[in-house]
Amino acid sequence: MDLPFELHIALRYLLAKRKQAFISVISLISTLGVAVGVMALVIALALMTGLQQEVRDRILGSSPHVFVWKYGGIADYQAEAALLRKIPGVIGAAPAILGRALITSPSGEAFITLKGIDPALEPGVTDIRSALEQGSLDALDATGEGPGGILLGRDLASRLDLAVGDQVSLLTPQGTLSPMGILPRTRRLQVAGIFSLGLYEFDSSYGFVSLDVAKRLVGRDDVELIQLRVDDMLAAPEIAESIPAVVGNEYVTENWRDMNQSLFSALWIEKMAISLTIGLIVMVAALNIVASLILLVMEKHRDIAILKTMGAGASSVTAVFMMQGLIIGVVGTLVGAAAGVGLAMLADHYRLIRIPMDVYQVSYVPFVLEPLDIVIVVVAAVAVCFVATIYPARQAARLDPAQALRYE
Repeated sequence: MDLPFELHIALRYLLAKRKQAFISVISLISTLGVAVGVMALVIALALMTGLQQEVRDRILGSSPHVFVWKYGGIADYQAEAALLRKIPGVIGAAPAILGRALITSPSGEAFITLKGIDPALEPGVTDIRSALEQGSLDALDATGEGPGGILLGRDLASRLDLAVGDQVSLLTPQGTLSPMGILPRTRRLQVAGIFSLGLYEFDSSYGFVSLDVAKRLVGRDDVELIQLRVDDMLAAPEIAESIPAVVGNEYVTENWRDMNQSLFSALWIEKMAISLTIGLIVMVAALNIVASLILLVMEKHRDIAILKTMGAGASSVTAVFMMQGLIIGVVGTLVGAAAGVGLAMLADHYRLIRIPMDVYQVSYVPFVLEPLDIVIVVVAAVAVCFVATIYPARQAARLDPAQALRYE
């Protein structure tokens, strides 16, 4: 297959002879610069995408997609949950009571978030049942003369040196009226299970109890809210907005995206900042392409003049140098993209990037490769390299053959 003569000349110039080896070295450096920039950008995008998705999945596994409150309270949560399950897109509904408490064990004490749940309905909106490492969720519903049960996060149980079967004391700010005044409520509970939801916030500071125990501890007569899980988490905002229109204006909702907006906004800004910063490497590589082409034009001015005297037009001369720059850009981009994908998959498989769990909620960064991100990086890198060829190629096309051959 015959190649167009512009492409043939561009390839010959890239593979310079020994006396023009310096130009070939600069072209090689330009190619490596593009490859390194694209590789770093692919890895950075995979890292930030993986971090975003992992944090999102951990949050959605630990908490429901939508929270629903009702003016006047929720007296019959079974009826309310059944009503909300009829809304299109809702696949689970469960009641909850939230409060704060001081938990005390023989080894220490800590402030925790107390969550009252229905053990039969809670697995429909969170992953608490599958997250249990020890004990049983059904033990929260146990009745008898003994103390009630509580589920504790793994980090919290480790900090307080607790195991299943140990007893703890819970102190809540809601008081009980007595002749001595209002006294804080205190209750003895038994550790019924230890869970690990994979989110540091829950594993280090949450305790789950039954609804009856929560009502007594926080001084409530009814359920505080209804939690919902939907079939499409990305549609949760729209489903939350539709609830008042479907079941009544006395309902108020909030979805997972609104509750974690600051966290995801920070992660998105961090992703963009890292991408722009690493993208400058591609810009530097593009400057190398400009430098190599300018040197090539200066070196090959005689060849350009001969091509023009033989009938080659300015557009053909321009195409020769544009093709040379594009070959550098395309080869560097493809090599860099392949290396970036390979290193990202390797880092994800061996979990090479460890991060502080109390800051990012996860202990390591998974690398997630989005096809759209890779396509954008490849197209953008090739476009930058193409723009870098315009000035040298136009200068070559403007070369006057008479002036170039005067002293030859």
